[in-house]
Amino acid sequence: MKAEIITIGDEILIGQIIDTNSAWIAEQLNGAGVRVVQISSVQDDRDHIFNALNEAKDRADIVLITGGLGPTKDDITKETLGDYFQSNFVFNKDVFENIVRIFKPRRIPVLSVNKQQANVPDNCDILPNKYGTAPGMWFEKEGTVFVSMPGIPHEMKALVSDYVIPKIKSQFDTPIIYHKTVLTQGLGEAKLAEKIEEWRKSLGLYDIKLAFLPSVNSVRLRLSSYGGGRAEQKVIEDKIVELHEILPDLIFGYDKQTLEEVVGKLLKKKQKAISTAESCTGGNVAGRLTRISGSSAYFLGSVVSYSDAIKTDLLNVSKSDLEQHGAVSKQVVEQMALGVKKKLNTDYSIATSGIAGPTGGTDQKPVGTIWVAVATPTEVVSKMFRFGEDREINVERTVITALNLLRKQIIKPEL
Repeated sequence: MKAEIITIGDEILIGQIIDTNSAWIAEQLNGAGVRVVQISSVQDDRDHIFNALNEAKDRADIVLITGGLGPTKDDITKETLGDYFQSNFVFNKDVFENIVRIFKPRRIPVLSVNKQQANVPDNCDILPNKYGTAPGMWFEKEGTVFVSMPGIPHEMKALVSDYVIPKIKSQFDTPIIYHKTVLTQGLGEAKLAEKIEEWRKSLGLYDIKLAFLPSVNSVRLRLSSYGGGRAEQKVIEDKIVELHEILPDLIFGYDKQTLEEVVGKLLKKKQKAISTAESCTGGNVAGRLTRISGSSAYFLGSVVSYSDAIKTDLLNVSKSDLEQHGAVSKQVVEQMALGVKKKLNTDYSIATSGIAGPTGGTDQKPVGTIWVAVATPTEVVSKMFRFGEDREINVERTVITALNLLRKQIIKPEL
């Protein structure tokens, strides 16, 4: 079962808004056993929409369309669909009553342009939109299903969840598509691929597909089986156990987990507290930790020690070490970690100090030189990294690297 997603709107093509709808729809379709073969964006133009629909019909069994259903004249999707499916427009009482229901609590009169949204093609199934005035529309043509929905995300999501996915499942015999994503941090894509090459080859024996999904901070490994059931899922789970033996320190989570979420759960489980002392990351480590609801149970605070004076006055960093080794050094970052841990009375602490760039580098310490330290109840560990020249990427990499170093220390067996 193949699907195509088409988004309609000039605002997407000029970069005014980001198309988040397609990613969400694709995820829902995959969960329902439908493979997305293409995602397209077209402008508010009748001929372009016609061409997109014709091309999609030849590629896909199901075409999901979002956007262009508003009440104003620049939204032409409904009229274009009417032409494409050779429809007559009829007034739909249920759609109009829904419009009145939405407007009434706001004490807003239903204008003629709003009432016109109740005029719908006579050869489609209407999908009620409980959050908006434009209904969803389910068409069928030459064996292909076309579903048109508003582009407003919460309206579209309700239609997909309440009507589209259930209708697909009832009308089509869809296979089971199973994805499991393993999250790794600490090795780049090429080195990681080399390290797991023999394991990757073994996946072919079970018809399991592997995709490498690298980002600035990590590499995700997505394992997929198509058309299988619980037996195939069990094989994937067993292969992930094998992967843990190959990458014991690199795997930090699965699917949509984040490092801050994983670290937070570990701290909460152990009833331990964390603090941070940040120079080059400017509070971003603390910000990442506090993204998680309930983080007050383990995160106590942070000192953003951007200047040397703050390092010495608040964190008790040695002035002589600052003068001799510089702020970006093993000696200073370890003292920062110990200083904030003591000052805020926490079990663990993270400290960062580096040259984020694009200026400030030297021959000995080029831009991208970063030191990270983690203080634990028993020791301080630190490590130097050499990242690139992009300031934002350097900060982001430092944050994730610091959180992963903390994670490793938390799970480290006690001697």
